[in-house]
Amino acid sequence: MQAASSIYIREDLKTQLNNLKRNPKESYNDVIERLVNLTVDDEPLSADAIKGLEEGLDDIKKGNLISEEDIKTKYGVE
Repeated sequence: MQAASSIYIREDLKTQLNNLKRNPKESYNDVIERLVNLTVDDEPLSADAIKGLEEGLDDIKKGNLISEEDIKTKYGVE
């Protein structure tokens, strides 16, 4: 059996963890483990994805941006 640890969490965070339980008897350990597994992406970025990110960063550095207001106007969004 693995060693257990006690941790301090704020009451509001405990409430959030309770709300994330799939059933009332699910342990906090299981909830936290599920959340951690959702946030970890073991699949590396593809070469195309990296290239796209680099191009996007280059556009930002060059100032090739469209404002949020211009996008809203273009697509008729308020």
